[in-house]
Amino acid sequence: MNLTDTDFQLFDVPARFEQDPTVLSERWKALQREVHPDRFAAEGPAAQRVAMQWAVRVNEAYRRLLDPLARGAYLCELNGHPVDAQRNTAMPAAFLMQQMEWRDQLAQAGSAAAVETLAEEVAGERQRLLDRLHQALDAHQDWAEAVAVVRSLMFLDRFAADVDRRLDALGQ
Repeated sequence: MNLTDTDFQLFDVPARFEQDPTVLSERWKALQREVHPDRFAAEGPAAQRVAMQWAVRVNEAYRRLLDPLARGAYLCELNGHPVDAQRNTAMPAAFLMQQMEWRDQLAQAGSAAAVETLAEEVAGERQRLLDRLHQALDAHQDWAEAVAVVRSLMFLDRFAADVDRRLDALGQ
């Protein structure tokens, strides 16, 4: 293993958006067995610290590869197209209008059923965006489209978290 390897190289999987979670999980378990600090107990504290760093690196890579949004953003970055969501917040007007409509619906929702309906609509839109991201990355290598979709998904996920909090507040 090499610290400069990408997550994909570390997990020995192709650098693409589509990933099999079972393969990732199996590879994560194998890597954890390989780098677990307990395996290096006889080699002293320095070896255990290095093993701990590797275990952390493996866990971070696993989380990033398992999460479609993080994986998409990572692929964009690896290919020279960082998402840069903190500095670039411009979004298409239609997308922003949809966000405003959903926020109004959430604010006016008087029942758990109304919030659940909104949650289903948001989940459907999230799946549509993930499908677009898959196409942009794996089928077309359209990095500009992929970056735009990742940024939209970031907005959508924040709103979905607000919807979940509202459901929790309503006792669902």
